[in-house]
Amino acid sequence: MSIPLSYIARNLWTRRLTTALTAGGLALVVYVFATVLMLDAGLKRTLVTTGEYDNVVAIRKGAETEIQSGINRDQASIIEMHGAVAGGANGERMASKETVVLISLIRRGDHKPSNVIIRGTAVIGLALRPQVKLAEGRMFRAGSTEIIVGSNIASRFEGTRIGGRLRFAQRDWTVVGIFDAGGSGFDSEIWGDVDQLMQSFRRTAYSTMVVRLVDAGLYDRFRADIDTDPRLTNEVKREQVFYSDQSRALSTFITILGMTLSIIFSIGATIGAMITMYASVASRVAEIGTLRALGFKRGSILWAFLAEALLLGLAGGVIGLALASLMQFASFSTVNFQTFADLSFRFVLTPAIGLKTLAFSAVMGVIGGFLPAVRAARLNIVDALRAI
Repeated sequence: MSIPLSYIARNLWTRRLTTALTAGGLALVVYVFATVLMLDAGLKRTLVTTGEYDNVVAIRKGAETEIQSGINRDQASIIEMHGAVAGGANGERMASKETVVLISLIRRGDHKPSNVIIRGTAVIGLALRPQVKLAEGRMFRAGSTEIIVGSNIASRFEGTRIGGRLRFAQRDWTVVGIFDAGGSGFDSEIWGDVDQLMQSFRRTAYSTMVVRLVDAGLYDRFRADIDTDPRLTNEVKREQVFYSDQSRALSTFITILGMTLSIIFSIGATIGAMITMYASVASRVAEIGTLRALGFKRGSILWAFLAEALLLGLAGGVIGLALASLMQFASFSTVNFQTFADLSFRFVLTPAIGLKTLAFSAVMGVIGGFLPAVRAARLNIVDALRAI
């Protein structure tokens, strides 16, 4: 014979104040745990959606970022003319030769400098990234000192509105458009004409190339050809994989820091739940004796108190998850450890994060209630009935 769950829930409701305080402590820990997972998920989604599955990035062998990479003009021509590279509607090759440089801009609000990526590309570069759409203004003209800026840049840095002027590489650059990259990493970049930027920064080689393959299934052959060509010192990666790798260092840092804080806070919250359950056992000795006298076995008593602790943990989990879900309306900006550039992304709540969060809160509740539940189950029925 087991104790009804409704009876267990009513016990929590009877001690509303104690239940609310304990659940609140658990909710704060759950909030930290969930926001860390949401932050990491937002970072990965931002960088993964930066790439297209059919696109391939060519970089110098050993380079981990575009800034570290270099592809000379001869190598770029060899890669561009490979048979696996798709052709465009106008007969041009679907290949974008790009240069990537870091510049420093002043943030709005605190007026402090921050590194920003500026990408030299061409019209074909926009065609290769269908997620990038002009939101305001127009595309920069080839051969000009015009630039377009990502939506995150336009909202956070001075001089980046349409008509604004930025000075870098000893030249003045005019903002003629703002683009929306669908929440990808491109939203934190500035784009301009590749030839003009290379001249201004005195670059003789491109940083990377982005190409569209005729068929995604040709990737392995294309990679093998590039790797074995003695004229090339380059390697290729799928664009999604390349940008996903950019999140590795920052993702590891966020995860380690967040999990460390969650573990420290969870110890305090679990102890709080344990104290609450011990107090519940002490105040309900007579009730426990009555239940035993009515025929409920030790196992039923143990289950009842564990279920009570589990419900307490889940209550804290639901509250904490509800608070964490509000973070989806906020954005987060930090320095990408791989590129040392400013990167903005949003908190992302997924079903998997919700399940992990509720499981975490349930585990805290059960751990906090286990010893008190064992104590309640081990009470001698005679001693318990004396308290009546």
